[in-house]
Amino acid sequence: MTTYRVGVDVGGTFTDIVLLGDDGSIHTAKIPSSVENYATAIVDGLSQVFRETGLDGKVIEEVRHGTTVASNAILEHKGARTGLITTKGFRDVLEIRTLRMPRLYDIGWTKPPPLVERYLRQVVDERVNAEGRIERALDPADAERAVDGLIAEKVETIAVCLLNSFANPKHELAIAEIVRKKAPTLPLSVSYEVLPEIKEYERTSTVVVNAYVMPIVSRYLRALRKGLDGAGIPACLLLMQSNGGLTTDSAAAERPMNIIESGPAGGVVGAQALAKAKGLRKILTFDMGGTTAKASMVEDGEVTRAAEYSVGAGIMIGSRLLTGAGYTLKVPAIDLAEVGAGGGSLVWIDGGGSMQIGPESAGASPGPVCYDKGGETPTVTDANVVLGYINPTHLVGGAVKLSAAKAKAAFAEKVAAPLKMSIEQAAYGAHQIAASNMIRAIKAVSTERGRDPREFALFAFGGNGPLFAGGMAKALGIARIVVPPSAGLFSSFGLLYADVEHHYARTFRRLLRKADLKEIEAAWSELARQALSQLKSEGFTGDRARLRRSAALHYQGQSYELTVPMPDGPIDQTMVEHLEEGFGREHEKTYGHRAGPEEPVELVAMQVVGMGLRDGGGVPERVRSSRAEPTPPPPRQAYFGAEAGWLQTPVLRRSDLLGGKVGPLIVEEYDATCVVPPGAKADLDAAGNIVIEL
Repeated sequence: MTTYRVGVDVGGTFTDIVLLGDDGSIHTAKIPSSVENYATAIVDGLSQVFRETGLDGKVIEEVRHGTTVASNAILEHKGARTGLITTKGFRDVLEIRTLRMPRLYDIGWTKPPPLVERYLRQVVDERVNAEGRIERALDPADAERAVDGLIAEKVETIAVCLLNSFANPKHELAIAEIVRKKAPTLPLSVSYEVLPEIKEYERTSTVVVNAYVMPIVSRYLRALRKGLDGAGIPACLLLMQSNGGLTTDSAAAERPMNIIESGPAGGVVGAQALAKAKGLRKILTFDMGGTTAKASMVEDGEVTRAAEYSVGAGIMIGSRLLTGAGYTLKVPAIDLAEVGAGGGSLVWIDGGGSMQIGPESAGASPGPVCYDKGGETPTVTDANVVLGYINPTHLVGGAVKLSAAKAKAAFAEKVAAPLKMSIEQAAYGAHQIAASNMIRAIKAVSTERGRDPREFALFAFGGNGPLFAGGMAKALGIARIVVPPSAGLFSSFGLLYADVEHHYARTFRRLLRKADLKEIEAAWSELARQALSQLKSEGFTGDRARLRRSAALHYQGQSYELTVPMPDGPIDQTMVEHLEEGFGREHEKTYGHRAGPEEPVELVAMQVVGMGLRDGGGVPERVRSSRAEPTPPPPRQAYFGAEAGWLQTPVLRRSDLLGGKVGPLIVEEYDATCVVPPGAKADLDAAGNIVIEL
């Protein structure tokens, strides 16, 4: 009997579902997201697939899910009523934050309000120094007073973060014991258990964010589990983490900070796997959906990860250059750049008479004007309908009918007339502005990281990614575009390539050349033990449990670290030399220079990733969709700018590209539309990817 794994990605406009059988068969569904309860759309979508295919829930062995529930709670300030217990004198760390400013010369910028109001922050009079020595012992009565004060305020969750507790957690653990004794059902987030690392603001912010979303995520996962069980789907539930690995639903409920940015990660992981299969060393991923567009970089088979990021910071045009906004999370995450440009992004005229795109979006409801659900402001999707790129009768395989007449009328009235342009000029202008906004995201992960985008292939997916990729690649000088199968559902499909991962880190500051190597070996072994114990509890043992080590290092006196991979083997002098040389190379690659050999290198934190590998590997080499390719419609007029004008453009199926075709072409599929610009050559490779050469 064929068994299936399910990938589910919930976006702001659509919920994408992919069922992959162990025989390589694929079943897909794309339905509008149920914003009031995202679990509803997941269960309804799976039920729809079951009706179409005759399958039932018993053949599902795993449900893999990328969710925005936690990030939405932060963006909308709808998290739990949170209390914080911290060291006396550090009550206002959440408000003081750091000196980072997202808009350096904007004196009107104000910090976002802290997630814990000041009256819900209790302090205890204790002190542990940076070496872990207790300078002022915690008074149990003082700790009980702080806990009782928060319970009296009817907080829904508590965070505990004391000064230097990463070096000695005795006081934090004592407070945690009091909380669990007085309020055993109250969700609790303790910094030593969540993030035993240096930097007070980053640690406090991370622990508070974890506590703030813990009840929300727990309720959502319980509702989803109940919905799946009610639909006859008893399969285990795995959540995508911000770092690109999977975690169990129980672990996600305890550490929701790891799934804050889980939504965009699946597509990058899938692109990484397919790039390895195609032998592509360098790719830029481009994921454009209904609300935002995201870009990331995969170099030499490795996803680029950031050691920390901000959530609720608005559009992230480059995490290294735009910091200080939002709420900091010091957890590893795929390094993404994001812009507010999606199919639902609104097209509007500013006070100076210039056309603007987004970042506001029409979302799933009312949606673009062409959806005919009450939308009045034209969107990027409306522009693409006017230009002839999108077939009004084909969206989501024809399940969503579009009104081209309403799209044209809205553009004529609200964009073309004020700008004194023809409708097609206005629509093409909107298309180009959206593309230029998204090029900023591509440059943020390439040019601004010291990489030349012309050396990369552009891996385009999402419902709108393949539609814009040709024009963007031409502007950037990129010669090759790859559009994977099920491109519009690829973030869901990418979930199926991921492995279970648990990340552990511990601050352990030592100068490498003077360190007690046996002490370092023992500390690293303890982290490895934690990782293997967690994997064993989830059924991963033997060859199915693997460890990956790395070290966060800096030159003595620096404030920020760089992460260097660490091979297996004993912690000896050879390993020290390897780490110092690896750090020197990474420092030069990142900053353009390295210090001399006499400059001491300091180990700041040790890191271990425990990976749980599934039996039989990952995705089958060949996959085949169960959805039959419909007969393509006749050629239609499409507009390619003032120079080319309106061109009669063939409309093809993906399989029609075998052997190569020259653009202009439009490839229509159930979940996405791919536009091949004039003069470009499109072909189909052995794995079913569309490969466009410019």
